[in-house]
Amino acid sequence: MRQIVLDTETTGIEPKEGHRIIEIGCVEVINRKLTGNHFHVYINPQRIVEQEAIEVHGITNEFLADKPLFADVAQDFIDFITGAQLVIHNAAFDVGFMDHEFGMNAPTAGVKTHDICSVLDSLSLARKMHPGQKNNLDALCRRYGIDNSHRELHGALLDAEILADVYLLMTGGQTKLNLAGQNSEGSGDTQGIRRIQRNGNKLKVIRASADELEQHEARLDIVQKSGGKCLWRATPES
Repeated sequence: MRQIVLDTETTGIEPKEGHRIIEIGCVEVINRKLTGNHFHVYINPQRIVEQEAIEVHGITNEFLADKPLFADVAQDFIDFITGAQLVIHNAAFDVGFMDHEFGMNAPTAGVKTHDICSVLDSLSLARKMHPGQKNNLDALCRRYGIDNSHRELHGALLDAEILADVYLLMTGGQTKLNLAGQNSEGSGDTQGIRRIQRNGNKLKVIRASADELEQHEARLDIVQKSGGKCLWRATPES
C-alpha cells in the first residue's frame, strides 16, 4: 500500500477569506516503510502572509517572493499524490486548502482531493485511541517517545516526517525508521527529527546478579508480610 503523509503551511486559517498554501511537504510510505521519496515545495501565494501565521511557521513574505506559483507546481503535486492514501493530521484543514487551490487554476479546476486519493485523518484516529487526552503532534510525540527537538517552528516537510513516525508507531510500529532527510542511499540533509535506525544487532542482555536476586526476594517478603500481593512471585492464590 502506498501512503503519502502530508502537511501544508498557509498564509492564514481560512481559504474562503483568500488565504493560500505557501508550503507543501509530503513523505512516501510503502507497505509501512519510509522510502525516502518526498515532495516538498514553497509557493508564492500572491498575497501577504498574516503575522500570526509567520509566528507559527516562520515563513516570511520576503522568503516567498521568488518562489513558484501554485499553478507551476500543481501537476507535479497531483502526480505525486494520485492513487495514494493521504495521512493528514486534521485533514479537513489541509484538504480544504488543497481543493481551494485546485479550483483557482484552470488546468486543475475540476480536481478534488477525494477524487484522486483516499484520506486518513490521523487526528481523528488519535482521538479514538486516546480519548480525553491532548492529541496534537507535540503531545503524540511525547506519548510515543519521538524526538521532535528540532521542531521550534512548524514546517510542512518536517511535520510530515514527524507525523509519519507518529502514525506508524500509533498503528503498530514499522520495520525501519530512517534518519530524517536521508535518501535511499542514506545520505542527505540530516536536519529534522532524530529517529531510531535498526541495524539488526541483538541487544545485550544484562542479567541480575545473585546478590541482586537475593535483595529482590527480600523486598518481596516485606511486601507480602505487609499484606500486599506480589505479581512477580507465584503464590497458591495466583
